[in-house]
Amino acid sequence: KTTMNDSTMEALKGFDIDAPRWDQSTFMGRLKHFFNITDCRTVLLPDSRLDEAKALVESCRAGSVPPGTTVEQLHYAKKLYDSAFHPDTGDRMNLIGRMSFQVPGGMAITGFMLQFYRTVPAVVFWQWVNQSFNALVNYTNRNAASPITPKQIGVAYVTATSTALATAVGLNLYTKKAPPLVARWVPFAAVAAANCVNIPMMRQQEILNGIAVTDEDGNKLGHSRKAAVKGITQVVISRVTMAAPGMIILPIIMQRLEKYRFMQKITFLHGPLQVMMVGVFLIFMVPAACSLFPQSCSMAVSKLEPELRESIISQYGDRVSYVYFNKGL
Repeated sequence: KTTMNDSTMEALKGFDIDAPRWDQSTFMGRLKHFFNITDCRTVLLPDSRLDEAKALVESCRAGSVPPGTTVEQLHYAKKLYDSAFHPDTGDRMNLIGRMSFQVPGGMAITGFMLQFYRTVPAVVFWQWVNQSFNALVNYTNRNAASPITPKQIGVAYVTATSTALATAVGLNLYTKKAPPLVARWVPFAAVAAANCVNIPMMRQQEILNGIAVTDEDGNKLGHSRKAAVKGITQVVISRVTMAAPGMIILPIIMQRLEKYRFMQKITFLHGPLQVMMVGVFLIFMVPAACSLFPQSCSMAVSKLEPELRESIISQYGDRVSYVYFNKGL
């Protein structure tokens, strides 16, 4: 007679903890995956709890699951592992740079950027805070197979911050005579412009030297600059999409609400109100934007650089028609 424990252990014998729980080739599958790992409640957990989850994931990979462990416990450990540890290095990521911190961090900064858009000093301060946050997120979620020097990080940070400030201050002055709603959209224009600079600059090593590409089974085939450009472009599109609904729709809502007398009496609550409303948008938009493109990006061998393409064909013939790489987040 088999006990419940025996049947559970039997089910866990062939359990592949790295196999996706949801189909990563579909948008809905990726959306469920990112709703799972961007869960902002995980940022409240102590490092010791995260390290326990990592130990459980690693023991499962080694084929020795502790007795009494359930499939649910393994799934939860993998959720914590994916939310807090870098996919390339396995190192614990800094708290602020994790995707699970995007909702609390992003809602506070975006809410205040949308509230304090009228004066140049306020615009400068909040754009600087936002770019500092973005730089940390981009560095934390880079493709770690392509190392970056502290000097390059500094140059990327200064360039992106300058771009955001120049866009924000320039448009702020330019829109003085424009309708009030246009001025409220300036923060989004600055964020979008900065993302187009910040992410490629922070990941310049990949553009210069190429990103590591593998075959379907994870065997390394070489480095491709074209693959890096494709991956980074997708990340830029995702990040701009993440910010867009909150930063475009919320100003329209606030413009309407501020006409009511009750809103004019509680101006001191406008900032906190915008922070909360941005949070509602981001709870949905962070996983949705991360899900736009597959995390493991693919590219046809025919579209790679000639030297890499020839190297792959000479080694593998037509057995390898696509290469794969981690696009980052």
